[in-house]
Amino acid sequence: MILVFKHFFYKNYVGLSLWPFIILKSASLRKDAILINHERIHLKQQRELLIVPFYLLYILEGIIRFLIYFDAYKAYRNISFEREAYHCESNLYYLQQRRPFSFIKYLWG
Repeated sequence: MILVFKHFFYKNYVGLSLWPFIILKSASLRKDAILINHERIHLKQQRELLIVPFYLLYILEGIIRFLIYFDAYKAYRNISFEREAYHCESNLYYLQQRRPFSFIKYLWG
């Protein structure tokens, strides 16, 4: 289910997945197939990790990445869940071919 909350987002962020919702900054973003695919990848990641562990791992990895880079944006972009989603967001068939726990291969590199 896609919801729109324009005052929910910080700076340039326009989408967020909070199981089972995709939350967007504006209604026009519903038409952005790549953004929606990116967020659906996150929903799949959340579901396969039984939701709460996903958020715990996401935050933990974000903290570790921040301690490595000392740059919040660079830390965010290097979280394995984000790396998988950004790398595969343009492939609109990715979720049909994605193997479980595919984010693991994005932990290193």
